[in-house]
Amino acid sequence: MNRPAQLGVGLLLTGMAGYVDALGFVRLGGLYTSFMSGNTTQLAVLGAQVELHHMILPAILILAFLTGSVLGSGLAILVPPRWTTPAVLAYESLLILAGLGLGLQSPELGVAAFFVALAMGSQNAVLAQVKGFRAGTTFVTGALFSLGQKIAQALTRTGDPLGWLGDASVWISLLFGAYLGARAYQQFGLYALIAPAAISGGLALITAFLVLRTAPPAANVPPT
Repeated sequence: MNRPAQLGVGLLLTGMAGYVDALGFVRLGGLYTSFMSGNTTQLAVLGAQVELHHMILPAILILAFLTGSVLGSGLAILVPPRWTTPAVLAYESLLILAGLGLGLQSPELGVAAFFVALAMGSQNAVLAQVKGFRAGTTFVTGALFSLGQKIAQALTRTGDPLGWLGDASVWISLLFGAYLGARAYQQFGLYALIAPAAISGGLALITAFLVLRTAPPAANVPPT
């Protein structure tokens, strides 16, 4: 994919992360499926309050996200580089669908949140580094800091005057996605997960098609 396409896919994925994070936040009463800083803080606070039984869910979500990042990164390492994006996106879509199906069968067990956290951990394996900022990330604390840095550089004329737009776009994508996720959960409940599953699956098909249309790089054959 060219850079504009990478940017578009990355921002869409960041928006999707905000969508599922808001859905998880509402459903889980203040916990997250992709914002592990928040879950880590919750885990520590509950530990300090000796509410050990309440520590189980944030701990499971953190473990699921970590496991997802390991599996997604491992998949990205094992497949040919040009197939990394479609492979990981297809895997992510299957995880979200698994969470939806099992969550509908056992809504009281938090199974959906576990699989969605797995999916969000995996998604970061397809991050696109585009023009100096990370598009596709499931967290934006770093993007906000980078945004501040680039605004300072623009104001002091030591950097690109418009260099901050990329990081601002990442933050806005997550914000808008979270808004849509909260509204979708109000209307459709757990069925709201169909949208991110369809988006990641559709992007997997599109990127796979683009890979098939693009000839693989020629191998370097040493002279005889």
